[in-house]
Amino acid sequence: MTPVLNDPNWALFCVAAAVIVLIVLIAWLKIQPLIAFVVVSIGAALALHMPLDGVMKSIEKGVGDMTGSLAILLALGAMFGKLIADSGAAQRIARSLISLFGANRMSIALTLTGFIVGIPLFYNVGFVLLVPLIFSLMRQSGKPLVWLAIPLMCGLSIAHGFLPPHPSPTAIVPMFHADLGLTLIYGLIVGIPTLLVAGPLFAMTVKGIKANPPELFVAVQKSDAELPGAFNSFLTALLPVILLAGTTIVTMSGWVPKPYAPLMAFLSNPSIVMLAALIIACVTLGLARGANFRGLMENSGSALREIAPILLIIAGAGALKQVLVDSGVSALLGTMLAVLPVPPLVLGWMMAGIIRVSLGSATVAGLTAAGLVAPLVAATGVNPNLMVLAIGAGSLMFSHVNDSGFWMFKEYFGLSIKDTLRSWTLMEGLVGIFGLIFVLILSHFV
Repeated sequence: MTPVLNDPNWALFCVAAAVIVLIVLIAWLKIQPLIAFVVVSIGAALALHMPLDGVMKSIEKGVGDMTGSLAILLALGAMFGKLIADSGAAQRIARSLISLFGANRMSIALTLTGFIVGIPLFYNVGFVLLVPLIFSLMRQSGKPLVWLAIPLMCGLSIAHGFLPPHPSPTAIVPMFHADLGLTLIYGLIVGIPTLLVAGPLFAMTVKGIKANPPELFVAVQKSDAELPGAFNSFLTALLPVILLAGTTIVTMSGWVPKPYAPLMAFLSNPSIVMLAALIIACVTLGLARGANFRGLMENSGSALREIAPILLIIAGAGALKQVLVDSGVSALLGTMLAVLPVPPLVLGWMMAGIIRVSLGSATVAGLTAAGLVAPLVAATGVNPNLMVLAIGAGSLMFSHVNDSGFWMFKEYFGLSIKDTLRSWTLMEGLVGIFGLIFVLILSHFV
């Protein structure tokens, strides 16, 4: 037994100090997250009396284990999302939903647009892609800009925090030994009612906010003739969800004969699902519409530059997690947290929320909180898929001035800081709070 385990108070102090130093390095000193994670991991390892010859081995193992299972999946997901964006499928989905629901139910259409488009697209990409649509609708309908924006951005945000193949939920799943398909299904069950509350219902309260968007951001979108068909766009964009949820349901149903079980396990692997979706999208949204294959690969491959920083954050979080495991503190934390008079799901949500408010990054908040509560999942037997969602909800809490999403919303729509807090920050807070509420309700049925 390592010396630190004889002093639980010192162990807790080291963990708290590691989180605080991490927040200071990233939020205040603006140090690149991977470097901050490595520095904090080394400091924590030394403070926890790990043998010197094991410190870097532990960090390297954490980096390798965390990124090894995710690099392919996230890279394929980024390329798939890029193809959805470049082909105009996202714009077609938006226009089709708005046409279907009409002007009187435009907020519902925008809510669904953000949610559906947000599944294959990373948040920042979806934001930049769909902002021109909001400006166009504002000019055509005369509706308040913020009223139009909130439902759409809410859909993007919920998909980012709750649903695979987005980075944070995808990275947390293996940390808890959860199931990616089940997490996706539960995420849809939790995400839809949360979306309705924080999206169109909340948007009704911000109609009076005046926006003054810069002309720079009022971009021109593609014409209808340049866009793929509605059926093609919807089916291709939702293909990863359909394939992953479908294979999960078939596997759980027991319908698969035993000799074919290994084949089904192979086909339901998230990386195989994402690869199949990407290949099909290349055909349906690219080659079948006359696109050049080489250009298609070059454009979709450029998305790998966007995923690189996220992979580095995930790698850093894996380093810190492994130090906590190898030092023995992780097991100690699990034992201590398990006896607290707070439900495990609420505790995970709370820790992610505190880090999110302090740090700004939803991805870093989710991964850091997951590393701290991972032993709690094993110690309490709480549903690991629901813990992924509880932490996802906490990681979206109350985005404010230390979050890039806050400033994107403020600058694109020309709002004051007060109005951005009243609209964007409160919307993110509702996502976090009602996300937890619906996770807790679901926990009584699964």
